[in-house]
Amino acid sequence: MFEWSDEQVMIRDAVRDFINKEIRPRVEEFEHGDTPPYDVLRKLFATFGMDAMARERFKRQIEFERAVEEAKAKGEPVPEKPTREGGSDPSLTMLPIIELCRVSPGMVTAMGVSMGLTAAAINSRGTIAQKERWVPDLLTLDKVGAWAITEPDSGSDAFGSMKSTARRDGDEYLLNGSKTFITNGPYADTIVFICKLDEGNPPAERKILSFVLDSGMPGLEQSPPLRKMGMHSSPTGQLFLNDVRVGRDRLVGETEDVPSGGREGAKDTFSMERSGVAAMALGIIEECLELSVGYAKDRVQFGQPIGNFQLIQEKLARMEVARLNVENLVFRSIEVAQAGKGLTFAEASAMKLYSARAATEVAMEAVQLFGGNGYMAEYRVEQLARDAKVLQIYAGTDELQIVAIAKDLLRR
Repeated sequence: MFEWSDEQVMIRDAVRDFINKEIRPRVEEFEHGDTPPYDVLRKLFATFGMDAMARERFKRQIEFERAVEEAKAKGEPVPEKPTREGGSDPSLTMLPIIELCRVSPGMVTAMGVSMGLTAAAINSRGTIAQKERWVPDLLTLDKVGAWAITEPDSGSDAFGSMKSTARRDGDEYLLNGSKTFITNGPYADTIVFICKLDEGNPPAERKILSFVLDSGMPGLEQSPPLRKMGMHSSPTGQLFLNDVRVGRDRLVGETEDVPSGGREGAKDTFSMERSGVAAMALGIIEECLELSVGYAKDRVQFGQPIGNFQLIQEKLARMEVARLNVENLVFRSIEVAQAGKGLTFAEASAMKLYSARAATEVAMEAVQLFGGNGYMAEYRVEQLARDAKVLQIYAGTDELQIVAIAKDLLRR
């Protein structure tokens, strides 16, 4: 794959038209007002039938999983997994991400954490009953999801420094702890809460468990949105749990077996999140490049358009190189998914490392090209530069991506 197909271009243009009509005119409202992004995202889903397609894919998935369970129970051969069908083309997920990131990257973060991370955490490790209970509404954004792993003292050392706990109390659990920097935290209806099982043993030896919580549960407090540098259209908050009582039905996988609900589940979720950053980066790069080219043609200094100056031309050329490279990473991820495969953890880390750096560098160069105007909120490169920076921080910092890639190389 070296370019978008005619069908993909048609879809892209339709999505772009929706965004230009429904979101661009309201950017200030989403970025600097108190308007959460969920209603306009639901309208986007409904307009293009993405909600109906998501429910249909989920229905087929559950039917297959039930058939597998029944075959195993009867000692019969397990049916083969169906081949990819129309409507599940990964480009249909990538294109809205790219287009939204040209205008409001924060919306993609809010959408991705709810539909992607939260839903995937349950869908990949949960029981069929748990999937049917929570996943459909998350996939359609009928309910807002949050994936809660980061704590005030943990940061990059998410598991080692984790203090949140689950303690058995008869057939139930009592959950305690706090989480911070939680995307959708203030408005989440469904929360995947990751913590350690406290059996009186040292924290380093404790199992990692995941529980599904609903807003309004006794003992669960969701903070108002936090103020932050960028991604203002993505509400971020804190969670506080004080003896939140849950049954085993809320334990992901309904088992304390570590591979089913613990570190591996979180690692899989991180891998998915990291590979999605490339699509976000591409949207930011495309918008910065388009704005910069237009400005270089129109802005006159020393009696001529600044695009005539070689140093400005170098900036534009480097932006185009970054666009091509990140676009190729996105194309590769689409091809891998179409082949029914997934990126390795190291591949996803490499993809995130490069694309996040590229987006941040392009956005900052765009600010530099615009000069004093680029520092003003009136010119959109200011917002894009603030938004791009977090791509190097969340889903694992650049430094952690480097460690993941290097460890994989040294194991070979």
